[in-house]
Amino acid sequence: MKLAALSLFALTSNAVLGSDPGLTVRTSTGTYTGLIDPSFPSTRQWRAIPFAEPPIASRRWLPPQKPSLSPNEHHYSTKFPPSCPQFVTVVESMWSLPLTKGNLIYNGAQNDSSGLVGEATSEDCLYLSIWQPTGPAPEGGFPVLFFMTGGGWIIGGIDLPWQIPAPWVERSQSAIVVSINYRLNIFGFPNARGLAGGQQNLGIADQRAALEWTRDNIAAFGGNPGRIIHWGRSAGSISADIHAYAYHDDPIAQAYYLESGTAPFGVGKDLTYSNFSFVARNVGCANPCGVGCDDEDGSAELDCMRQVSFLEISNFIGQYGDRVADERIVFSDYEARSNEGKIARVPALISFTANEFSSLVPWPKDNLTEGPWPELVSALAIASVCGLFNATMYKNRIAAKPPVFRFQYAGVFPNLNVYDWLGAYHNSETTMIFGTYHLLDHIASSTSFQVEVSQSMQDHIMAFVKDPYNGPQDAFNWLPHDASDPNGGDVIRIGGSKGLAAQHIQGVEIDGVCRGIGDYDQFP
Repeated sequence: MKLAALSLFALTSNAVLGSDPGLTVRTSTGTYTGLIDPSFPSTRQWRAIPFAEPPIASRRWLPPQKPSLSPNEHHYSTKFPPSCPQFVTVVESMWSLPLTKGNLIYNGAQNDSSGLVGEATSEDCLYLSIWQPTGPAPEGGFPVLFFMTGGGWIIGGIDLPWQIPAPWVERSQSAIVVSINYRLNIFGFPNARGLAGGQQNLGIADQRAALEWTRDNIAAFGGNPGRIIHWGRSAGSISADIHAYAYHDDPIAQAYYLESGTAPFGVGKDLTYSNFSFVARNVGCANPCGVGCDDEDGSAELDCMRQVSFLEISNFIGQYGDRVADERIVFSDYEARSNEGKIARVPALISFTANEFSSLVPWPKDNLTEGPWPELVSALAIASVCGLFNATMYKNRIAAKPPVFRFQYAGVFPNLNVYDWLGAYHNSETTMIFGTYHLLDHIASSTSFQVEVSQSMQDHIMAFVKDPYNGPQDAFNWLPHDASDPNGGDVIRIGGSKGLAAQHIQGVEIDGVCRGIGDYDQFP
């Protein structure tokens, strides 16, 4: 039985089901009944809708295929889907501690450092979730935020408490949010000899399939398919920018929101397919067609690997990842693509945190008072800022004329920043955007200023979502980047030491260091 066709007994006892006729929606791939969580009475939720056939058995390592479901077939969409296969590392980090409880996927009865494949993961994972305001839609339908999780293409998924948008949708009543699963690690980025060209970056292809399903069906949920904002955070943000290049002639999206990540300046190629073959040799596929057999094209190796349990593969590889350039979806030279104008010419919102790398270097468990080596964290922060500032691809995006808006998150709060050296670290903005910071009240109570900052950030983003061309200027006098401005243009700083929820600053305060003007302040 498909996961989406759940029994009523799978519902939580407090969920509201069936009393609202708007909860049942007919799509091209089935009719789905969602629920209303009493904690968010003005938000309809559909928690698991398949956008592709399960990539299992012979479909493992094939591009996503459209679901073979009748539009008349009824399903209950009331439980979040399993996340795609991923390994839960034993390595202690900030993300596996109570400091960030709720930042990892639902993992059944396992703890957050089990050293095993996630208990609640499955290859049958290609589902999306939808949150819709119950209030009246604007003319033409609600704008749509299409969200893709981060996690380094190794971990992540829909069922991640920090990234459940119900609080934001409930408060704003201004947009629909769609969140998706996509294949990760070796299942999403196999680099296998036996696969045809263009089939190595299956995780990106999954994202595109989910975006196409959204375009084709979101009107049934009250959304406007012409007003989709393609949004990702961290690896999801880099992925969204990859889409801007790979599908520049048909982006589907009206605009992009890139949260802490842009397309990589260069991606290597592995023409030996060594990683996949190494895994194959270690899970029983060393001689897939017999001793002395010629498997030059890798087809026998691939067929053998399709017979191996995903649990065995995941537990062997641990945190393996192999995203490589295939020159179809992921490119080895983004600067050249940019110079050729092969980038979607639509507006973009780019955000970043003030101290991105304090949470990305190894966790200093033996020196938590002083934290990691500050010179390294500072150098990485500057390299990140200047890498974007100096990138031809970024400058070409500006020159292409659609507006590019920037904001920096600099908030520091008791329940998010136990250690002073953390500052506004990578991912610390996530709970503030989604309105889920209360999940960390076991660390310290949320503050009234934290609520104000969260709502201000939501409102600035929503101004862009409502109108990516003019919304930020009209709502906040927030100007797009101006390459001719010697002071670096207008940037909004959210949070910060001045006690203001939001303030205008000049871009030179952030990237002036890239031009030899001043220093970079990681704790503004």
